[in-house]
Amino acid sequence: MSPAPEPSANSDSTGQSSAGQLPSDDEAWDQAERDESPTQRLDRNWTDLLQELRVVQTGVQLLTGFLLTLPFQARFERLNTFQVNVYLATVAAAVASTALLIAPVSVHRLLFRQHARAAMVAAAHRLALAGITLLGVALVGVVLLIFDVVRGLAAGVTAAALIALLMCALWIAVPLSLRRGGRQPRSE
Repeated sequence: MSPAPEPSANSDSTGQSSAGQLPSDDEAWDQAERDESPTQRLDRNWTDLLQELRVVQTGVQLLTGFLLTLPFQARFERLNTFQVNVYLATVAAAVASTALLIAPVSVHRLLFRQHARAAMVAAAHRLALAGITLLGVALVGVVLLIFDVVRGLAAGVTAAALIALLMCALWIAVPLSLRRGGRQPRSE
């Protein structure tokens, strides 16, 4: 009896691909339009994911480093209990985001030469989504804290809510809108 095929690297937990098609349709499109094998597709997906992680890792690491220096500033002692709690939650989100966004490197190292590219791509995809989500939480926390300290709680809550809405629009609504639009015809 042959083992069950590994899930497609482009499919989500429902078995649908990133363009709303079944994984088998996605694989057929990749073969027809890109002239790539399933292994080549996994290699491309891995490379694309690594490029995306390079972009967000730099930002989250700078944010985390900035947050870790704040307690050593003189003005930190003047924060009230709410502000300290927001700071601690923000640091926790930033550090967890950093860990999640770096984790695919460890996954790769531990699965290197194990012929587990599909599992590696799927795991790294989930880690990246979780890391980006926590990065969003950390950014909202930073905005809340800074605006609260500088202009008061009402300004902090308003600015944090606006940033949260902006990130939801840019990070969720726009990609989902493009996803529903389906694949574009080849322009060659």
